[in-house]
Amino acid sequence: MIKKIKVGLGSCGIAAGAQEVYNYLQSEIKDIEIISVGCIGHCYAEPLVEVETESGSLFFDHMSATPKDLKRLLDLNNPFKFNKNRSNLEKIKVTKLAGVINPISFDEYIDNGGYEALKKALSLSRDELLNEIIKSGLRGRGGGGFPTGMKWRFLSAKEESHKVLICNADEGDPGAFMDRSMMESVPHQVLEGMLIGALATGATELIIYVRAEYPLAVKNLSIAIEQIYSNSLNNLNGKTVSIKIKEGAGAFVCGEETAMINSLEGKRGTPRFRPPYPTDKGYLGHPTAINNVETFANIPIILVEGGETYALDGTQGSKGTKLFALAGDIPFPGLVEVPMGITIGEIIYDIGGAEKGSVKAVQTGGPSGGCIPETYFDTPVDYDSLKALGAIMGSGGLIAIGKNRCMVETARYFLEFTAKESCGKCTFCRVGTTRMLETLERITGGEGVLEDIQFLEDIAPKIIKGSLCGLGQTAPNPVLASLKYFKHEFIEHVSDKKCLALQCNPLVDVYLDQSKCIECGACVKTCPVSAISKDYVVDNSICTRCNSCIEICPKKTIYRRVKGGVNG
Repeated sequence: MIKKIKVGLGSCGIAAGAQEVYNYLQSEIKDIEIISVGCIGHCYAEPLVEVETESGSLFFDHMSATPKDLKRLLDLNNPFKFNKNRSNLEKIKVTKLAGVINPISFDEYIDNGGYEALKKALSLSRDELLNEIIKSGLRGRGGGGFPTGMKWRFLSAKEESHKVLICNADEGDPGAFMDRSMMESVPHQVLEGMLIGALATGATELIIYVRAEYPLAVKNLSIAIEQIYSNSLNNLNGKTVSIKIKEGAGAFVCGEETAMINSLEGKRGTPRFRPPYPTDKGYLGHPTAINNVETFANIPIILVEGGETYALDGTQGSKGTKLFALAGDIPFPGLVEVPMGITIGEIIYDIGGAEKGSVKAVQTGGPSGGCIPETYFDTPVDYDSLKALGAIMGSGGLIAIGKNRCMVETARYFLEFTAKESCGKCTFCRVGTTRMLETLERITGGEGVLEDIQFLEDIAPKIIKGSLCGLGQTAPNPVLASLKYFKHEFIEHVSDKKCLALQCNPLVDVYLDQSKCIECGACVKTCPVSAISKDYVVDNSICTRCNSCIEICPKKTIYRRVKGGVNG
């Protein structure tokens, strides 16, 4: 007997067609409750539908708005089978309600323990509340890893009557979607964490700085805030706390706290010199503390469990669980929650489903992180271990780089992003990243020399040392890490003029094997620049390496090869 049907309508599900599935089920099924929920993290299986029965839940992956899939669902036929390795390694705490409840249902959140943590916090003194956060060992999940309890104690100690607590929801790392998923799936949990933070610090103004590219997150947060107001949950021990949302315009640098404060004040989003620190003089001159979405989402868990119990998970210097957005060259991308201390290999192979030997490196910490080679995949994932390898935890983006990828091009790709996102305030960042990018473009363009490698190694530490904010201080990391672990690929590019991964177009030829060609003419008709003659020869001086001929060839007789090579 089917009791209820849940359709995952996070952004990942909607992009895969979940809204159409939801509408179809609503129109075709009249006697079963159908509700929308957020994302449970298995993004590769979307659209994902959960069917609650009297004996438990079954999930159905890759659903479509068709009679065939409707029958499959109602007959409970061929349900989705979860990866057992992932189930054994994950520890679901922060994301416990994600994909389980209706994100904008206040009653469902309450029925599942929502605001019990706030109720407990109201019964504690400010010192008792701060001590629980400090005992938990929670470090900021936005990338810096600063102890949350310590930061809140700094703000709490300020005597001013007006203090500000800001939620950094300006998730700008390519491939990262942890914060978006939490805001879309359990907005009340994030807001509950902020309200508890207001109690712990004495803040009376709460601001969520969220990127405008997250419309569903903005919508769900706005509804949740209205529900908080309607139920007077923002009245904390005689103080009325205001909550507002500010939509950012997509500047990556505004993820840095002082640049974010400038943006909130209506100024250009550039970082400020410190001191004074935001906890001394922040938003509009008021003492201010900033934490990211995941940090606030952890707070209710800490209050319910108790700080000491929370600290049992994780490692000595990195407590609790961590959300990671898995992307790249793996079969099972998505959002995962794992205890700190799990190894990189366990995440990539056991959770992400990659075959051993198929991934040459992982990029952690977003565009400002570092590439960690396969030889270090037994490294535990925590703040200190990753830093020792020349990488960073960051906010939790983790991109798998397959064996067929070029590490020089990968470094160029990430540096291109940070160079474009530089606000320009610091000469070292503005000019230095531009010079690095030009050098990498020269190397991937087949015009590099050995001195270019030395230049990259020389200028990168100077940019790190001379930049004002975290963007410039970490922008060279992908290049430095790639040079540290994959220097041989840089040398191949500059000395041998070869890209063995066949990704750098100027170092690659497109070759048509005439001995296998059936002369169907598809490639000739498809080529946008007429680089293929009627005799089926590719003129690489004209070819743009767009791959359209490779993709359309029915016999796969056209392929990329090393420039000047004699075989594929």
